[in-house]
Amino acid sequence: MNSLLKFRRPLSSSLTSLSLQRLSTTLHYAFEEKKEGTSFIHPTAIVHPNAVIGQGVSVGPLCTIGPSAKLGNGCQMHPSSHIFGNTELGSHCVLMTGAVVGDDLPGHTVIGCNNIIGHHAVVGIKCQDMKYKLGDECFLDVGDNNEIREFTSIHRSSKSRDGTVIGDNNLIMGSCHIAHDCKIGNNNIFANTTLLAGHVIVEVSQDVPKYMMVSGDRAELRGLNFEGLRRCGFQVTEIKSLRTAYRKIFMPSNTNSMGFDERLSEVEHNEDLGSVPAVCSMLQSIRDSFTENRRGICKFRQWSSS
Repeated sequence: MNSLLKFRRPLSSSLTSLSLQRLSTTLHYAFEEKKEGTSFIHPTAIVHPNAVIGQGVSVGPLCTIGPSAKLGNGCQMHPSSHIFGNTELGSHCVLMTGAVVGDDLPGHTVIGCNNIIGHHAVVGIKCQDMKYKLGDECFLDVGDNNEIREFTSIHRSSKSRDGTVIGDNNLIMGSCHIAHDCKIGNNNIFANTTLLAGHVIVEVSQDVPKYMMVSGDRAELRGLNFEGLRRCGFQVTEIKSLRTAYRKIFMPSNTNSMGFDERLSEVEHNEDLGSVPAVCSMLQSIRDSFTENRRGICKFRQWSSS
């Protein structure tokens, strides 16, 4: 028994050393290939010869790329991520470990540029609508600069005449679900486990002035975005001026004393507030929302009819 243990120890050590050496060699080779702008495909990945792969693409171990897939320049596929069906990825997209994009169905999944698909997220697969008929075309179109976090699911449309659409610059946090035929605009944040049923439209029906927040259905103004202002480097004096201007416009002590336009003009001509660039920018965004063919701004929840 002792002799067997003595034999096992060096064998295990040798195998570990060999595995680490292979991993180091593979990673070094991948780095060198990427540095030269060419693609690196791990030997264990399954890549169909008809797939279209751009320059500088990195495909990790145990990945799958189907015959109708198209990958833009600089895309990265982490281990065990997969692309199926008629799926197109724009440049510099990242699929984290276990992510699945696309499905072998008629129609397409189109992902824009600079998107991150999180760990074990499932994007562009068949919907869960019982009215969907197998063989019908179904579609998903995603814009640019979206971060889709772990375990999120986003489904294709249920009918060929419609599509699931997601815009640009959205943060979709972990375990969210966006069902068939939803329409999502730009610059949205979906908190963890947000669930959207089919045919949901997420948009603001009227303009949101600069530096402000809205909430509710229909969206109503809920004050200044103080945290966003701080993150963007606004000074304390600027934030105080914006707060004062906001209160004069939207929270007057006597709502019957002046109309909305009069309150705007009062702030514009205020000796202190009217000279602050941030306040001027906010006022201009409000004015612009009432120009021809614009929708106006979201209402403040305590506005009177005046």
